[in-house]
This record gives sequence, structure tokens and C-alpha cells, in this order.
Amino acid sequence: MSIPVVTVGQSREDLVGGLERLHGPVTVVRRCAELAELLAVCQSGLARAAVVAEGSEGLSTSLVDRLGAVGVAIIALTDNADEAARLRRIGVASALTGVESEELSNRIADAVAGLTGAGRPAELSATADTGAALAAERAEPRPEMDGPGSGKIIAVWGPAGAPGRTTVAANIAGELAADGQDVMLVDADTYGASVAAVLGLLDESAGLAQACRLADQGQLDSAALRKIASTVATASGTFRVLTGITRADRWTELRASALSLVLERARQIVDTVVVDAGFCLESDEELSFDTMAPRRNAATLRSLELADTVFAVGAADPVGVPRLVRALAELEGAVPQAAPVVVMNKVRASAVGRSPERQLRDAWERFGPAAGLTAFLPYDSGAADAALLGGSLLLEVAQESPLRHSIRQLVCAPVQQKRKSSVFSSTPRRRAKD
Repeated sequence: MSIPVVTVGQSREDLVGGLERLHGPVTVVRRCAELAELLAVCQSGLARAAVVAEGSEGLSTSLVDRLGAVGVAIIALTDNADEAARLRRIGVASALTGVESEELSNRIADAVAGLTGAGRPAELSATADTGAALAAERAEPRPEMDGPGSGKIIAVWGPAGAPGRTTVAANIAGELAADGQDVMLVDADTYGASVAAVLGLLDESAGLAQACRLADQGQLDSAALRKIASTVATASGTFRVLTGITRADRWTELRASALSLVLERARQIVDTVVVDAGFCLESDEELSFDTMAPRRNAATLRSLELADTVFAVGAADPVGVPRLVRALAELEGAVPQAAPVVVMNKVRASAVGRSPERQLRDAWERFGPAAGLTAFLPYDSGAADAALLGGSLLLEVAQESPLRHSIRQLVCAPVQQKRKSSVFSSTPRRRAKD
């Protein structure tokens, strides 16, 4: 099987010539002057691999994702160990600039096989391994010790119509922090990010956009993420926040590939990541001829795909319930692996009749989807308004609120009994940047 390869940069003539003289499966079909030309050639279906001999610093997660989507593996040549580590973080194989042609051919074959998820078949093998090839120095430094994160991701999602996603997400983060967990709250809503406003944060920096930018460049490490995240300190716990985009038209900064890296890095440094997700699950590619263009709903879809737990929040009223039923059907089609925990919010007799929980359960059994109702959050407008007015959480302004205890019961078990303690004192909060 032949492996057509394109190169970019002013590569040494012996590099291309050496690959051609091997008479193996690797064939150089095009030499490009810059990455933009390489991307165009690869998207035309001309190549299965790309060798970046110069300009590897221009490679980003988004570019790698676009090339991977058309089945093109990337190998970059660099002698810089830090650059090799950055390339590895964004999914790019690397080799030394002085690599032997036969070793490079093997690297190309391995990268192509790895992209398809299969081992390198015999027909993709280059010539027999020589002693020089076996002794070739590898460009990659030792892998970092952090590895995959062990933290859990909780996504809070729901249909359009303000069912209370942000209120629930922020208070879940606060309750987990009060329970002693290390928590990060992420505002990934690309339509109406509001976590900063709910928590009283005067933030114009869009923390999540900053993190995605660094992740796209392969430069997001634990220290950088901690520095970007705001710290929210309450009287009973502290958690971190990645604030959302400050304008809706900045949604292009939250690409799915970069967001995946941000969430994975967050899982490495905290116990629980709480994501306030947007409502829309529409597949944007159906609306565009450019299937590789950024997707506005990609942040929501990726958050739901990566979540260990999805809370589907709906408003308990004659408008909110049908919306939630339709949205759950859309969720099943868009993210089949999601097993949502269905939560009815703003439960009150004035909207659904006497014994509202029973009324909702009866209606859900008759008309609802297979997923059953899991929790009911009572309508406590006084406590919710007081928290919103003060930029605070329910545990600070309304410790004994039924809404606060219901949210706590969702995520903290066993639920602590009502109590009076100095831990809930009215000590002012202090917010600062790390």
C-alpha cells in the first residue's frame, strides 16, 4: 500500500530524495511552502501524511484536528525538546531534523496506522530495519507524569427558556466545594454565558477562551490553567471558575478540540469539573458547505460527550415540561452515550396544581421519555433572588432554603442535616486571581 506524503518548509533535499530512493511505500507527492498550502492540498485528498520540516510552531490543535478529520497524519521535525513536548500534547509525532530517511519512513507509516487505530500492516512497512535506524535518537522527551485526569466531569444542560441551568451549576460547584472537594466551574455556554454575573465576578477576560487559546497552541499546563481560573472563596469552601465568553460572537474561540484539552487538564488538577453547558444541540455542519468550519454548538456537544454525569434541567411548568421532553429526544440523537439525570426545577403548585411532584410524575409517565424524573427542585424565589442580587450562592444567603438543600442532595451524599455552625458565618468573601 502506498502512502502519499506532502512536505512543508525548505526541507533538505536529501530528506525528500532519501524517501524516494527507499522505493518503499512512502512517496512524496507535493512540496508546500507554508502550512496554509499544506492544509489545502491535504483537504483535496492528495495525501495521507504530512511532514512539517520547518514552521512546526504554526501547528495548533485546530489545524491538527482538521487534518485528522481528512485522514492525514502529521510528523514534525524539530531538535527542540520543549517544542517536541508541545507537539505531543496536540497530537503530533515528532522526529529530529537529522533523522535518517528509513527511520522517517517508519515514523510516517506508524503515524498513519495510529490515525486509523490499527497496527502497521506489513504492506505499510518500509525497508528492513537497519542498525542505524534502530539506534536513531528519538525527538520526544520523557512523557510528563501527570497523565490522564482522574477528576469527574458534571455537565448541567437543559432546553431553551431559562430553566435554571446556571443557577444549578453554580450552586452544585459551591456545595461540592463546601463538602471538601476541589472544584472547577466552567462556563461553556456559547449563547448566553452568565456564570460571572451570577457569582458577582467583574470579569472581562473570558477565562475559558484564554484556556482554549493556550490549549490550541499546546501550551496549557496545570500552572497556566490555575493562573487563568478565577478563585471564588465562600465562607464554607473555595472553588475555581473559568468564566465564559463576554460576547456571543466570540463563540469561535471555543473549538471542540481545544475545549477537550481544557477539560482534560482540569480533570488533572481538581476532583470535579462542573460545566454550565449551552442549550442547543443542532449539528451546524448541516447548515454549511464547509464541513471543517468552526461549530457554534461544538462546545455544548463536546461537554456532554465527555461528561461522566449529565444533569438535564427543565422548568416545571406547562411550557418547560414539553420543551424538556423534546430536548431529551434531541439529546439521545446527538449524544447517545449520555444517560441524563432528569431534574425538574422551579417546582410549585401554582404552575402545575396541587401536589406538584405527583402531578409531574403522573404526566411524565404518560408523555415523557424513558428517562425517569430523578429530582425536584422547589421554587424558592426569595432565596434565588437574594443570591442573585448579592452575587452569592444559596449556601451563603439562604442556608436553610429548601432549594439549597435539594441541590445539595443531588451531589452530596449523605446529605448533612440542617445545622448551625460558624462555618456558615457571614464573613465576607474574598475573590482574587491566582
